[in-house]
Amino acid sequence: MAAHRKPKQRSLSGPAARTAATLALAGAASVAAFDGSGHADPRLSPAEVKVKVDALYREAEIATEKYNGAKEKAEKAEKSLDALRDEAARKAEKLNAARNDLGSYATAQYRAGGITPSMQLALSSDPDQFLDRASLADRAGSRQAAALSGVRKRLQEVAQLRAEADGRLATLRARQTDLRKHKKTVTGKLAEAKRLLARLTEEQRVEYARLAGGNQGRDSGRAARSDTRHIPLSGAGSGTTQAPNTRAAAAVAYAYRAIGSPYVWGATGPSAFDCSGLIQAAYRSAGVSLPRTTYAQIAAGQRVPRSALRPGDLVFFYSGISHVGMYVGNGRMIHAPNPGAPVRIAPIDEMPFAGATRVV
Repeated sequence: MAAHRKPKQRSLSGPAARTAATLALAGAASVAAFDGSGHADPRLSPAEVKVKVDALYREAEIATEKYNGAKEKAEKAEKSLDALRDEAARKAEKLNAARNDLGSYATAQYRAGGITPSMQLALSSDPDQFLDRASLADRAGSRQAAALSGVRKRLQEVAQLRAEADGRLATLRARQTDLRKHKKTVTGKLAEAKRLLARLTEEQRVEYARLAGGNQGRDSGRAARSDTRHIPLSGAGSGTTQAPNTRAAAAVAYAYRAIGSPYVWGATGPSAFDCSGLIQAAYRSAGVSLPRTTYAQIAAGQRVPRSALRPGDLVFFYSGISHVGMYVGNGRMIHAPNPGAPVRIAPIDEMPFAGATRVV
């Protein structure tokens, strides 16, 4: 019976015990990684969340400007394609009219004694055959030759326009692909930022709001809007708080009125804006047309040094020219910061300065 007894297990000690404990902990960690809770981020402080969210907002803003540019190009491509299709339709109508003229001529000729071979070719349903053998039109009379020449010209015009439309359609589809790609990037970055913010406790949210400037935009906006009844113009010996002309003053006044409006990516007003959308809308109200994107807006006027800034000048930030604000004097600007903050007044030194442009 003793042969069936289980051998007595020896307890582990020393290095063997430590190895076993390590393996056990690793196994427990692996289980935790797959039970759902292991995928969650470790608890972050409000300051750490702000760093991560700010980075996500920056990445989303870069993608937003790319989206805005792709959207502008897609809209232009679509308008161009529509115009080309309209022109092709008009040419096709003229072609049909020319063919009807030939048909009338053929009917008259048939009644007079039959249709010539050249006329039969002209009325063929195969345009290639007609074009290849259109030289037979020389055997017809002068009127018939002129009609055949007109049909041939219309056929070539319609074929050329349709080929061009195919090319523009391909361009439009490429722009639409870019739109979808940039939109996916923007929404993904913003969703990740929202997820991080949702993990904050109520106490942490108060601290996060303090770190992010909380009510700065709304509080400064209420005070600032009371001063926009008159934006002074520059004159001899004027200070840096004065706009250089009436159009710049009108744009600055619009920006002041927009303070407190929410940031919405891709928006150009009147109730919500992204950064370049605010600038475009402000100058549109002053009768000045500006491009849609930050990297196009910086080239839309005369570059000015930081030391020469006047209200109404556009100030740009980051090496990729991905953010823009409107200078309003005394080292401050009005801008649409990000989805976490409304349009507000801010110092221009809160972001890496990249350049400035005066558009009027």
